[in-house]
Amino acid sequence: MVLRIASLAERPEMYDAVAGMADTWPEFIRNDLVGNAHYGRIARELPEYVLFAEGEGEGGEVVAHAYSVPLALGDEGPGALPARGWDEVLVRAFGDRRQGVTPDTVSAVSIVVAPHAQGTGLSARMLSAMRDNARAKGFDEVVAPVRPNAKHLEPRTAMEEYAFRTREDGLPHDPWLRVHVRAGGRIEAVAPASMTVAASLHEWREWTGLPFDKEGRVEVPGALVPVHCEPALGYAVYVEPNVWVRHAL
Repeated sequence: MVLRIASLAERPEMYDAVAGMADTWPEFIRNDLVGNAHYGRIARELPEYVLFAEGEGEGGEVVAHAYSVPLALGDEGPGALPARGWDEVLVRAFGDRRQGVTPDTVSAVSIVVAPHAQGTGLSARMLSAMRDNARAKGFDEVVAPVRPNAKHLEPRTAMEEYAFRTREDGLPHDPWLRVHVRAGGRIEAVAPASMTVAASLHEWREWTGLPFDKEGRVEVPGALVPVHCEPALGYAVYVEPNVWVRHAL
């Protein structure tokens, strides 16, 4: 597949094509309030941190994009990364921006490949481009709160066990973690509360088609861990763990 990769800062006319590219996120993920409040701001306010891959030729189709944000992690202490991974990265990045705090690292936020282009190695190419982009801006590290893409097949396996599971060749069991490690990343830790979606039972039923009528842990397609359901109280809560990966540049 012949592609060209650019940033939205270089090609602002591509904003609608990038923001409107099809994806495969589960519906409940789209209803994380922190994500809803901040994710869309990245392309508008930090276009130099939004990369996209486009087919060659006039009017080439956008087939992948990579979002990242600069932020300050120095106050976490040596080697520390926030337990509220993905949500905190978004909140902190825009809080730092508002307060004029100088960033010291770049965090990946998402790498998304259009459904019809998946399985072609594009995710690895976008990760490499994200690393190159951060290096070109003078950063010496990229961190990533990774959502392991096969973990949903084992929702009741503890992330602490899953994240560090390896194959016979020593590479991670999970395909997306494997891409990061092959690119030079190091699995650092689990972010136990990386994303939180709390909503009424009615909303969960609409998003998933499941009854949500019994107390306890409910397995939901696409969820990395079960959703905690409280029918007597009328709500359910999903707290997603992610895996921190550190990329030295």
